[in-house]
Amino acid sequence: MGKKIGKKLPTGSILLLKGNLGSGKTTFLKGLAKELGIKKSLRSPTFNLMRVYHLKKNSRIKSFIHLDCYRIKNLQEIIEIGLFDYLDEKQTLAAIEWPEKIATQLKKYKTKKILFKVLSENKRKISY
Repeated sequence: MGKKIGKKLPTGSILLLKGNLGSGKTTFLKGLAKELGIKKSLRSPTFNLMRVYHLKKNSRIKSFIHLDCYRIKNLQEIIEIGLFDYLDEKQTLAAIEWPEKIATQLKKYKTKKILFKVLSENKRKISY
């Protein structure tokens, strides 16, 4: 599903991924990363907060930002890692897990919500 959606995303997109732990957000992003041409194995930035992937020079998207707000304690942490500088770049694609923790600061941006729900051990529902 990540690959399918990745084909249609315009530059400057900000994806807000909402769902419980284990609902498939990171797996979805692995497919998206493949579609973007990222060769490196995508891992959740739960402890780093943010990972930045720089894409090929001829790509319409120059940077892919993967942010995980699950462990943030306050907004200052997000400001210090430079998230908002990246979000203002037109050739950046951002995916934010647990976006409700910084929802107020994201209001000025055009975002796309993607909801993940566990249906069974091996089945998920993804809505967007």
